[in-house]
Amino acid sequence: MISKRNLLITIIFVSIGTHFAFFGQPNKTVFDEVHFGKFISSYYTHQYYFDIHPPGGKLIIAGFAKLFNFSPEYSFASIGDTFPDQKYLALRFLPALAGMLLPIIIYFLALGLGLSTIASFGAGMLIALENALVTQSRLILLDPFLLLFGFTALLFYFKYKNSEPSKYNTKYLILMSVFGGLAMSIKWTGLTFIGIAGVIELASIIRNFSLKQIINLVLYFILIPLFIYFSIFVLHFSILTKSGNGDAFMSPAFQHTLQDSIYSSDNSIESINTFQKFIELNKVMYTSNKNLTATHPYSSKWYTWPFMARSIYYWNGGTMNPPQAPGTEAKIYLIGNPIIWFASTVAIFYLLITSLGRRFLKNKILLIILGGYLVNYLPFIGIGRVMFLYHYFSSLIFAILALAYLVDQQNNKRNITIGILIIAGLVFIYFTPLSYGLPLSSQAFNNRMWFEAWR
Repeated sequence: MISKRNLLITIIFVSIGTHFAFFGQPNKTVFDEVHFGKFISSYYTHQYYFDIHPPGGKLIIAGFAKLFNFSPEYSFASIGDTFPDQKYLALRFLPALAGMLLPIIIYFLALGLGLSTIASFGAGMLIALENALVTQSRLILLDPFLLLFGFTALLFYFKYKNSEPSKYNTKYLILMSVFGGLAMSIKWTGLTFIGIAGVIELASIIRNFSLKQIINLVLYFILIPLFIYFSIFVLHFSILTKSGNGDAFMSPAFQHTLQDSIYSSDNSIESINTFQKFIELNKVMYTSNKNLTATHPYSSKWYTWPFMARSIYYWNGGTMNPPQAPGTEAKIYLIGNPIIWFASTVAIFYLLITSLGRRFLKNKILLIILGGYLVNYLPFIGIGRVMFLYHYFSSLIFAILALAYLVDQQNNKRNITIGILIIAGLVFIYFTPLSYGLPLSSQAFNNRMWFEAWR
């Protein structure tokens, strides 16, 4: 029997390998780095920008990059633009680190939910070997922070629930609140994580009413996360003090607070305070999210995500022609590990169908896994704007937990887990060139396009 320590070390080393192999490849702007690179640069020029997402992730990357003397010398004008130096690595490091840490969090979360050590190990390893999650974490993108903070919040909540009641276990609630607030400050979908914990806690209060639990619910599930969320915006406003390309989204009163804006010298406009700016910006973010009408050739509908019916073409490095590999091409596609993706879809659908009714309500592990999946998935049904495969990531992780749970119910779960991991590892390696942007011949590329819709 392999010890928990050795299993954890295995996850750590595999995750480091998958997330930091070929780190910085390519040295060119990829996909939405054209947007987030500009936003991050604004914190150095102090020029106001507007984004439909909260500023938490951009602030984290900008603050870290400052430690390495990053300066906004890149325009991030177009996908494929070459970075002139190595400073862009500071922008990509924290997303990669967040992606690397996520499998460890999932391992401990699975243990906290009551899965066996081998099943929890399998869950963590599958996250580390999931190509789409790895691809997303290697770039200047926000989803790695959202997933890490959200699932860490859940981890600390279940640590609280599984610990003996005492004054010391309150620290887990505090940590849950902080990470839940941070998840919300990355994207609004981060609210689902604190919401899952809140619903479980509310159900506990209904069963055994306690004034202390009511106070805990209000303090740790509402007030502290909102304080963290608000504080992120306070920092955001304190840095972006000058007029920028985001001015047009805001009211004249808001623009009046920005240096050199067209309304900055208009004394007839009454200044607004930080809280009023916070309210206005969140209203504008909501309206802009709701009214987005842009289309994209690689967008996809919510009902296609469990089947990975549409990939996303992130980057084309053009034809490469070194002597040892004539006529090869480097491309990056957001394509998940098909073995992990399809197996987890089968697992989640099987459990949803077979667990309806009394069994579902009595099995706490199933209730949390299936509930977490649905809470992160079903809201997208009502969203009309353009959406992409990466919007499924939170649900995908719950589906992987469902797969680990299903394997855990089998008598030969150890052999099944090892078998799945071996196959998933081989498939991960097979799709590695499309995850890291490594050169492939035309034939090798075509072999990896299992479905026409992936192209």
